[in-house]
Amino acid sequence: MRWTDYRLARERMVREQLVAQGIRDRRVLRVMMRIPRHRFLGPDAGIEAYADHSVPIGFRQTMSSPWMVAYLCEQLRLRGDETVLEIGTGSGYQAAILSMLCDHVYSVERVARLAERARRALVDCICPNVTVRVGDGAEGWPEHAPFDRILMTAASDRLPEGLLQQLRDGGLLVAPVRRGDGRQEIVRLVRDGSRVHVERLGECQFVPLQRGVVVVADADAGGDRGAVGRGE
Repeated sequence: MRWTDYRLARERMVREQLVAQGIRDRRVLRVMMRIPRHRFLGPDAGIEAYADHSVPIGFRQTMSSPWMVAYLCEQLRLRGDETVLEIGTGSGYQAAILSMLCDHVYSVERVARLAERARRALVDCICPNVTVRVGDGAEGWPEHAPFDRILMTAASDRLPEGLLQQLRDGGLLVAPVRRGDGRQEIVRLVRDGSRVHVERLGECQFVPLQRGVVVVADADAGGDRGAVGRGE
């Protein structure tokens, strides 16, 4: 497949999925046009990588849809000088988009083989300001805290206290949470000293936050990771 085919696919993705469905941040739109999404799915991905749905990447995980990736980035309100902590590297695509919108991305992935794949794809796409490590995402990355922004890509009844402690004063945390009625919504937390202000951004459906580390291929059976709501 020619590089022009992929470029046309990205143009359609930005025009028909992102702009048409309300994404307005011009920096996000430019980056989504620039980063080759198919590179994070392997050599056989084709232009289907740019379709309006999530894509399985193994280990019961998927790459989230283009719209959800763009939406989460937009809600982080990045200016370009921030340090971002991402919980759940997955394919590495979201980290690649973030890397063009901030100063540095620290990304934690619990599945070792996914982390290695993501590192290779990030190098291939020339994203030197992304650091990936294997670990329990709920523990964050305290060695590099505090962070200006934190992004979670799995739902939890309660946000891990350790992550909130790693958020800089004035920083933002965007994450899906599970409400008492069983539904989920994306929230944005703004830290103000010892207080946290919560903004509710809309309903969603994410897989649960999982603990621990997977170092062998004991769950490579498809399934979902990240958002499975709008655009998935």
